[in-house]
Amino acid sequence: MKVRVTDITHREKVLEAEEPVSAYPVLVEAQKSGDCVFRSPVSITLSLIQEFGHIRVDGAVSVEVAHSCSRCLSEFSRDISSRFKAYYTRSASQKSEDEVELSEEDLISVTYQGDEIDFSDEIAEQILLELPIKPLCSDDCSGLCSTCGADLNLNQCSCETDSAKFAFSPLLGFKVNNKGE
Repeated sequence: MKVRVTDITHREKVLEAEEPVSAYPVLVEAQKSGDCVFRSPVSITLSLIQEFGHIRVDGAVSVEVAHSCSRCLSEFSRDISSRFKAYYTRSASQKSEDEVELSEEDLISVTYQGDEIDFSDEIAEQILLELPIKPLCSDDCSGLCSTCGADLNLNQCSCETDSAKFAFSPLLGFKVNNKGE
């Protein structure tokens, strides 16, 4: 999504759009790698205003995403959404080497060049930040049985579950004789 800088004034301008995921190469790569499948276009709302020598952007993005659960491998969908704030400033041609204390606005500041600002990178970044590393269909997902592979969310399997079977179980009865030798 691109906006001409001259269209952004001291009065708030709200833009709403739906764009296909294919407009964001980073999201297409995430889908190709198997991390997720995007099921809807990206919904975008941007509030733009020019103030104090920069352009403030308050944004919201959302999209429906399908995942494979990390525990039970079942497919599930959920909406992810993110709200963000960024400050866009025209890039300076000369950088100062002096130490400067950064304010909160500087930490979420982005520079732009030319007559347009492209918000695509910020939009894609916000969606990627919301994608879970280990997606779960629910917080209480029981997963798969490690012996037979049955989905424990659907029913219990008949496999033996001996809680004492772990790597150090042979050491359970081990005693150390600590007599002064």
